[in-house]
Amino acid sequence: QVQLVESGGGLVQAGGSLRLSCTASGSTFSTYAMGWLRQAPGKERESVAAISRSGGSTNYADSVKGRFTISRDNGKNTVILQMNSLKSEDTAVYYCAAGRPQFSFSYFARKGEYDVWGQGTQVTVSS
Repeated sequence: QVQLVESGGGLVQAGGSLRLSCTASGSTFSTYAMGWLRQAPGKERESVAAISRSGGSTNYADSVKGRFTISRDNGKNTVILQMNSLKSEDTAVYYCAAGRPQFSFSYFARKGEYDVWGQGTQVTVSS
């Protein structure tokens, strides 16, 4: 089972950009579907973006389409969330997550029931 560590969160002004990174330990990273989820205070956790094992397919929440981009590098065991045109409503704790091989990445994007989670990184967008 992989372990996940996120980095790259911080404080940014509205309209700015941030790049979140998630690095996985272990040699089986490429067998996991990956996703980024977020949870704002008082709100339910929501799936932001998901990516298939090969990186060839992606899925985004409507609220971030056209602004966020998820990518992965299986050779480096990393998954990236590039966030542009940030809005105050993007403020949340962002989590990197990995889904087991038995299910498709679209299942995890839809259900959010990933198997392995990072510790989370805070993103704060000031208006």
